[in-house]
Amino acid sequence: QVQLVESGGGLVQAWGSLRLSCSTSGRTFSGHAMGWFRQAPGKEREFVAAVTWTNGNTIYTDSAKGRFTISRDKAKNTVYLQMNSLKPEDTAIYYCAARFAISGSYYYAAQYDYWGQGTQVTVSS
Repeated sequence: QVQLVESGGGLVQAWGSLRLSCSTSGRTFSGHAMGWFRQAPGKEREFVAAVTWTNGNTIYTDSAKGRFTISRDKAKNTVYLQMNSLKPEDTAIYYCAARFAISGSYYYAAQYDYWGQGTQVTVSS
């Protein structure tokens, strides 16, 4: 069982920045990767970014490339999402997720085994 706890959401103006954090509540993460998804009102949950735990390889959706940076601190069992140049369309609940499967697309929520409770990010214009 992996418990994920997110923090760092909030209200920010357009072009501002936020950093989201997600920890495993002190337990050592031994899975393959962790990622961030988001869900805006009335829309499906969508992939944002993922990082492989051992090698730190990163994967981004097109809308996140160049603006968002995912990273992990293995010693703290924490994954971060640094979000810069935020736009109103980035407004959503952001979820942290963890997966153990090595194969399969990083983009599909069904490939992830554990989820955090979500943190709200609101970007005002």
